[in-house]
Amino acid sequence: MEERVAEGNNTCAAPAVNADQAFQKHWFCAALCNDGTVAPANFLSTLENSLLAWIDYRTANFETDVHGGAAQLGFSGQLVSALCDDPRVLYEDYDTEMGIKLPSIQIRITDHVDVQSYPSMLLIRRNFILTVHPILVDRRFTRLRRYSNTILSKIPMDASAEDKLTMLLIRIIDQNNDRNFEHLRQIEERGDDLNKSLMDPNVPRAALGPQIYNMKHSLIKYLNALWETVDVLHDLRYGDANLLTNEDKLLDRMGFLAEDVSHQISLAEHMSDVLASGLEVLQTIYNNQLQAMNNRMAYLMTYLTVLGTAVLVPNTLATIFGNSAFGMAQNDIGWYITMLVGSTIIATALAFWWVKKSGFIPKKMD
Repeated sequence: MEERVAEGNNTCAAPAVNADQAFQKHWFCAALCNDGTVAPANFLSTLENSLLAWIDYRTANFETDVHGGAAQLGFSGQLVSALCDDPRVLYEDYDTEMGIKLPSIQIRITDHVDVQSYPSMLLIRRNFILTVHPILVDRRFTRLRRYSNTILSKIPMDASAEDKLTMLLIRIIDQNNDRNFEHLRQIEERGDDLNKSLMDPNVPRAALGPQIYNMKHSLIKYLNALWETVDVLHDLRYGDANLLTNEDKLLDRMGFLAEDVSHQISLAEHMSDVLASGLEVLQTIYNNQLQAMNNRMAYLMTYLTVLGTAVLVPNTLATIFGNSAFGMAQNDIGWYITMLVGSTIIATALAFWWVKKSGFIPKKMD
């Protein structure tokens, strides 16, 4: 079985693309020919003589090159523009050609989790599928490229053109989903580190709030990408497009893909609930700390009140006996000091007893 790959420094590209461009844009082609062989060769001539083909196109300038790459392979500018211009449009069917836009998730973890969703374009015609995706995304279809000859050779030769296209499309979507699912593991690992930090009393609580928010924000972006995938699969699973099959078994496989994504959504939502509970725990810690501070202030105010009340009695006595009407002399200093000290002690004891009996002293909180 012959296999040649148009990637790296190979020159097996469309006629309008020279060797340097093929190296920079990373073109790849694999085709199922009439004799049953898989022959990636000159793209356009291969497409004319093949039963089924897959072309993959990785580019550093997705927004610009997707138009040029699709036009070289015969797709209309109207189809590509409809998918590129409106981010909410994920599926377009023009009978003889159709386009799908799938999210490709990329996660980079530094001091925080950075989740980005890039579009991967799937353009479909009578006997081939073109996939275009940014080079920023990790090697999305590396495994699919490696085993493309095996994958295409397993597609029945006697199947209808619609069935062949649908089988290949299912495999491409499944590969894209698998790569997206792998990133949830990275988010979970980061979330586990965050939960560990919540248990550490020495970690500054002010630093945990932004980290939990960042994790929830990353999960929201991840969930949005998965919901977009579910929307696309729902559009495909009923077989309304003329280019795709109406075979129930193949459409059920589309349904299974949607169920896998829904299961992944459930896992991500569960993790979001765990993070939400972490925020509640953090808020409870803040509330407890604030309540403890309020209790300390209440203790301080209570004892200051007791001292103020206790000092008020001897201060009043000193003011009264200091009046000239009492004619205090030098020899009165002994009983005068005794009166002030005794009144202070008695007033303090009575004030403390009254405050404690009245329940004004708050209970101590750890």
